Amino acid sequence: MGHWWVRNIVEPGKLPLLLALAAFLLTFVVTRVITRLIRAGKGPFGNVRAGGMHIHHAVPGVVLTVVGGFGMLASDWHGAGGTVAAVLFGTGVGLVLDEFALILHLDDVYWTEEGRKSVEIVVLTAALVGLLLAGFAPFGVSGLSPQELQDRGGALSTIGMNFLFALIALSKGKTRVAVFGVIVPLVALVGAVRLARPGSPWARRFYGRRPRARARAALRAYRHDRRWARRSRAVQDWIGGKPDPRPARLPDRR
Repeated sequence: MGHWWVRNIVEPGKLPLLLALAAFLLTFVVTRVITRLIRAGKGPFGNVRAGGMHIHHAVPGVVLTVVGGFGMLASDWHGAGGTVAAVLFGTGVGLVLDEFALILHLDDVYWTEEGRKSVEIVVLTAALVGLLLAGFAPFGVSGLSPQELQDRGGALSTIGMNFLFALIALSKGKTRVAVFGVIVPLVALVGAVRLARPGSPWARRFYGRRPRARARAALRAYRHDRRWARRSRAVQDWIGGKPDPRPARLPDRR
């Protein structure tokens, strides 16, 4: 275990990445727990306000990201300064991405359907960083035999191809398949070769003059959502909290 740790984590310089990922995930979990307690009116926590203005936790997150990022660039990654900077950076990114939907919509959509994008981007980011952390490093490791270099190069090529399939699946509107496809081989390939969801960038680009493809894509999406939407929603509610119901829209009386 010690030999593996030195060769695959310490020598390639992945320790700051590991610390940043751990701080990122821990910050996201703790933040979600606190915000759900605030929402339920439990515990000693409350929203931070200054002069009547609600200070979102993305604000200190941006500060920590800037400090940690520049600190990592300016310090020795193998020293204590690099360790502290990596933790600060991961903590800041966790706070910022937890409110990714707010930044995207420029509106407080934390507890709405749109707010689910924050959970999705956090899962996607954790998957990508975990992939970089767990993947073989073809360079930066000393004492490798030609066979080991070849194995690492093959693993890197496979990961790159799988990531390309994940990007195609993402362009087809299959976010969850793309996320799991980054981690699990062949899942992204299945999402890449199947029909795109209606309204996705791929569908708008390639199905514009293909009415039969649009109809098949709409039928497939309807059947998929009917089977899996409720289960997927339950998992999202468990991770990020149940969104507030949409307010009823009054009829236009003009």
